[in-house]
Amino acid sequence: MESRQTGSDFPRSAGYDTDWVLENSMGPDVLLLTEFLAQAMDLQPGMRILDLGCGRAISSIFLAREFDLQVWAADLWVTPAENWQRIRQAQVADKVFPIYAEAHALPFAHDFFDAIVSIDSYHYFGTDDMYLGNNFVQFVRPGGQLGIVVPGLVREWPDGDVPGHLQPWWEFEMNSLHSPDWWRHHWAKSGLVNVELADLMSDGWKHWLDSILALAQIGNVPGCEEEAEMLRVDAGRNLGFTRMVARRNPASPEP
Repeated sequence: MESRQTGSDFPRSAGYDTDWVLENSMGPDVLLLTEFLAQAMDLQPGMRILDLGCGRAISSIFLAREFDLQVWAADLWVTPAENWQRIRQAQVADKVFPIYAEAHALPFAHDFFDAIVSIDSYHYFGTDDMYLGNNFVQFVRPGGQLGIVVPGLVREWPDGDVPGHLQPWWEFEMNSLHSPDWWRHHWAKSGLVNVELADLMSDGWKHWLDSILALAQIGNVPGCEEEAEMLRVDAGRNLGFTRMVARRNPASPEP
């Protein structure tokens, strides 16, 4: 089993088999992104965690193994049956529970989770001003943690104008990419959470490029070559990974 070279900043994810990670990835290095988020959260053994938009559940497996958590692995595009096989093979069937769920209709009790995480997926649904209050925060207990990592911008662009060097690759859905400051304001203005951290991964674009090039070699994620060229041309001037961690405000009313 070949371990990955992800750098000394991410020692936990570096120990996982390269082929396993690539075969079960749906985008940039999910284990590295999960470790990046976990470094900023207070994760204690036995906590109940929702991993929203978990894809093929390897982030959920990682959280269960590395932090001894109970993880509900929720996704819309990958079936629970498929993820259950991966979970059993990883020998964490007592800790990871696959769920089929759409982000706007989550089937959980309010206040149930100690923390909710979302890796490389929250930008697909969470830019809506109403999403945090109507569909997300009520499932974590008061004082519980919320954490996301999403592809994002170093800073917002004046008037929203896409830089010329990025225009050949820019699609309308990429307008969901935002800066750490944008995300901080987006959550803080609700009054429902206290934002503890909103930052950008150091050299995130390089990690992103490395993982996309690796995925391009095995050909299981469409569009990797174009995405890699975009990252090369931008060279970190605009693109990277945004991380944000907050806690549900105990003083705020039930959404």
